[in-house]
Amino acid sequence: MGRILDAWGIKGGLKVQAYSVDADALFSAKRWYLKSTGPKPAQLVLALRAVREQGEGIVATAEGVDDRNAAEALRGHEIYVPRSEFPRTPDGEYYWVDLIGLEVVNREAQPLGRVIGLIDTGPHAVLRILPAGIDEPAKPDQERLIPFVGAFIDDVSLETRQIRVDWGLDF
Repeated sequence: MGRILDAWGIKGGLKVQAYSVDADALFSAKRWYLKSTGPKPAQLVLALRAVREQGEGIVATAEGVDDRNAAEALRGHEIYVPRSEFPRTPDGEYYWVDLIGLEVVNREAQPLGRVIGLIDTGPHAVLRILPAGIDEPAKPDQERLIPFVGAFIDDVSLETRQIRVDWGLDF
């Protein structure tokens, strides 16, 4: 979801970089799970007191982080939030993490593969589809790229773990 950039102020504030333009999950969570990959890998749980926007960034305060030294010790930790604490999305909107792994079929029920990721192009997202029988793409041309827009996406069913698209096998 993000990472801790630095301390903010002298009372233990945390300056946070969100990995998403829409950081609602960071604001709605009651706890952040932190992971460090430095020389001493560690996992911590922060009980949040407050999270707010500060300029173009985010500042948070948490239980047990009461001074600048404690905040600086968390610099570089990655922030994770349980999926159960994500805000509910409006109908027709999805978190990318929910789309990864879904099977993709076209209108003729022909399997196109499974979603292995998304690309943000600015105006819209693009599904990265790995065809059946391939575990990892060895070359870029082994992936199918399908714009995630209404013109090509007929239906997304998280229940059946499937996306139906208007896309041919030869595209």
